Amino acid sequence: MKISLYPPLSIYEIGQRDNQEDAIVQWDNRLFVLCDGMGGHERGEVASQTVCSSLVKWFEGNIKDDSFSDDQLREALENAYTELDAYDDDSPRKMGTTLTLLYIHNKGVTAAHIGDSRIYHIRPTDFGNPRTNPFPLKESLLYRSRDHSLVFDLLQAGEITYEEMESFPQKNIVTRAMTPGEENRMRPDIIHISDIRPNDWFVLCSDGLLENMDDYVFVQRVIADHPETIISQTVNNQDNHSAWLIHVEDVIFEKGDEELVNEEATARCNTINIIPQLVSEPDDDVVIVKEAPKKQSFFLRIKNLIRFNNNKK
Repeated sequence: MKISLYPPLSIYEIGQRDNQEDAIVQWDNRLFVLCDGMGGHERGEVASQTVCSSLVKWFEGNIKDDSFSDDQLREALENAYTELDAYDDDSPRKMGTTLTLLYIHNKGVTAAHIGDSRIYHIRPTDFGNPRTNPFPLKESLLYRSRDHSLVFDLLQAGEITYEEMESFPQKNIVTRAMTPGEENRMRPDIIHISDIRPNDWFVLCSDGLLENMDDYVFVQRVIADHPETIISQTVNNQDNHSAWLIHVEDVIFEKGDEELVNEEATARCNTINIIPQLVSEPDDDVVIVKEAPKKQSFFLRIKNLIRFNNNKK
């Protein structure tokens, strides 16, 4: 498989913050990395920049042809962790960074992420009218990486609903990050994608980019082939925000490519496989004859549990 790209586009904005903790880098028009640093002034930015620069140096020195394996990816990440360890100062609040990585090679695309920065695979289709088709992402959004976050863990445990995630007080707590000096290093979710067509988009972005946009608006902006409107849409964002927008120009398939692995449809790290309402269309044949009881919020369930225990005393 040979994949050619239009010139990749990047967004790199400081927002309303005092310092920029995001870092982005690309190498040879095949490797794209985006990191969102954590840990406060002059710490998060060190973590994100260290990981980005380390990965580029590893690829420059170790990739000799167009092939690529998961073992090579793990070796590259181990090298990045080692460089990050040099900045460990035993502080109780360690610096750290999220990671999103996309590498294009002769077997398709390898995507990996740690944390809540995201990777999207978007295939432009007719969005139609959002009023008559409220779930237009079914054919357009093929992959959205699963956030490694507290709210996502609570959602999958059944403690909060999808709607409650947005207003949850600790929604910004990540459950995986690259940090120095840890014995048990966080591993990435890795996915292999071979279903790639001309005009597809791959997008890497930090969570700050989506501060005032949902998936519908974001994907619509990309599909419209006017991604520069994303910049105007995010001009007033508070947080640092950055992105890589990678547009596929052409794909040449070769003998044997039909045997390549494509994991999007079944991968547990693909959010659209976990939250069906992101992509499901309404069923006109279903009639609601009785309204289902409203699901209690996580906080209300805890409050009722405390009240019940107090009444038993």
